[in-house]
Amino acid sequence: MLKYTDTLVVFKEVPDEISLAINISNCPCHCPGCHTKKLWEDIGEVLDINSITKLIEKNKGISCVSLMGGDATPEDINTLASELKEKFPELKISWYSGKQDLSERINLKYFDYIKLGPYIEDLGGLDKSTTNQVFYKVGDNQELIDITWKFKKKF
Repeated sequence: MLKYTDTLVVFKEVPDEISLAINISNCPCHCPGCHTKKLWEDIGEVLDINSITKLIEKNKGISCVSLMGGDATPEDINTLASELKEKFPELKISWYSGKQDLSERINLKYFDYIKLGPYIEDLGGLDKSTTNQVFYKVGDNQELIDITWKFKKKF
């Protein structure tokens, strides 16, 4: 069962989107240098199609729902994404996974964006040229297209 601790409307997590970022708890990755260690615990409110519908209705104007975590039960992430696509076809769906490889339980047809890779403090996040993390747009044929470059600062 998925649980979430908080949400925030953000502009940087998914390029060119206004995203409702939902922080999911019970993270099994335990990355050294993690900025939100409280998400390692199994805490928070149940995250299902009913609770997420209420969150979406409270946040008019978003263009994307960004599921931040959920690596403990990727099948639940997949189910939630499929329900979201059916109920809110106008919204994009992104998933931030701390795993290096995409779970075989994920069906890309339900997603528009996928971030893969654990946070490694010495390598930095998506905005660093040294990052190990990769941000993908899911193409029309469910191929992963690397768009990590969109996070790099331009001067």
